[in-house]
Amino acid sequence: MRQPLVAGNWKMNGSLKENRKLLDELVSGLNTKAEVLVCPPSVYAQSICEQLAGSAIKVGLQNVSDKTSGAYTGEVSPLMAKDLGIEYVVIGHSERRSLFNESDEEVAAKFCALTDQKLVPILCVGETLEEREAGDTMNVVTAQVEAVLRTAGPERLANFVIAYEPVWAIGTGLTATPEQAQEVHAVIRGLLAKHDQAMADRTRILYGGSMKAANAADLIALPDVDGGLVGGASLIAEEFQAICHAAG
Repeated sequence: MRQPLVAGNWKMNGSLKENRKLLDELVSGLNTKAEVLVCPPSVYAQSICEQLAGSAIKVGLQNVSDKTSGAYTGEVSPLMAKDLGIEYVVIGHSERRSLFNESDEEVAAKFCALTDQKLVPILCVGETLEEREAGDTMNVVTAQVEAVLRTAGPERLANFVIAYEPVWAIGTGLTATPEQAQEVHAVIRGLLAKHDQAMADRTRILYGGSMKAANAADLIALPDVDGGLVGGASLIAEEFQAICHAAG
């Protein structure tokens, strides 16, 4: 059985005061068998690690460089993440791909850099509305997943997470139907199985497109959905708690 994972992507939101209040509320009401993760802006990661020490909630980052150190102003390296006790890092989020022009090759390089440091990548993949309407969803998702599998090689594929995030459902209030989500998740698991059935069986695939308390249970109940990568709802303690409870 794959343990459900619920990861909150805070994006570029928060303050020291707001973070403390949100996490105090979240910890006090959380009761779930799911693994729970929050991914704040990296500038807040240390203070949040300190606040959550001893709790069941883990801390992740939203992005990382593929370089370990050097003259890369403004970047955060996998070694720095590891130094803080970070375990998970989100890579390839659609906003990184669209706003910062990250290519499949760059995402694959970050995947390799993370796994080389024994950190767990949460690899985001997904199609735009135009790609879905053109019937290209499976081609786009397959290309994004295969770029990583091809680059990483078997030795780097022991422990990672995939998050399917239909770009048209991020921050729009739109959500893939359970049938749409399951169809893509099943294709992703099938891609993994072509490389290694055991890898396909153990790899968690999250849904990441406007998941909220109202739809979380229906989505997470699907056979190939193993939790959620949650955006706006992760900034509301009661809403995020409800999603976590729906996961287990």
